[in-house]
Amino acid sequence: MKSQLTTLCYIEKGEKYLMLHRVSKKNDINKDKWIGMGGHFEGEESPEECLLREVYEETGLTLTSYQFRGIVTFCSEGEPAEYMCLYTADGFEGEIRECDEGNLEWVEKDKIEELNLWDGDVLFLDLLRRNVPFFSLKLCYRKDGYWYRALLDGRELELVDLVREDGTPTGHVRERSMHIGRQDSAPEY
Repeated sequence: MKSQLTTLCYIEKGEKYLMLHRVSKKNDINKDKWIGMGGHFEGEESPEECLLREVYEETGLTLTSYQFRGIVTFCSEGEPAEYMCLYTADGFEGEIRECDEGNLEWVEKDKIEELNLWDGDVLFLDLLRRNVPFFSLKLCYRKDGYWYRALLDGRELELVDLVREDGTPTGHVRERSMHIGRQDSAPEY
């Protein structure tokens, strides 16, 4: 099995990101999750060509200003690795149209974590929020969809299972410094 190459972009408008609530496709690994815009490389596309095509196909927008922020390696038990080129965009032209993969919605950046996200997405969204320079992030998931390992720029991160006040597991995992609390002078990753 060959590894997959993908792009993902968070389009910004002020203090909001354009998010896609994946509710339309059958047998979708992202079913009911909220994600940015993107998808698989086609033919001989460069990352930027894939980014521009996918954003246009999913939103009707043409990006005019974007930045390559990092590469995320996804590992999932029994599956080939996926290498995702992560972008943000702050310039675009056109009008948003309906997406056949789900519902598009502008969401306040400080409300993003209230959405149904992949736990690993919370980590790279935090890196984007803090304007961490170009990074390489590796996220390893079990078959049940929960992550068990993360490396940032080759360094192991400490993951913690989140629990409710009564001590029962929530089924979610966070990187330790994110769980302890955010600080304006965020810890070094």
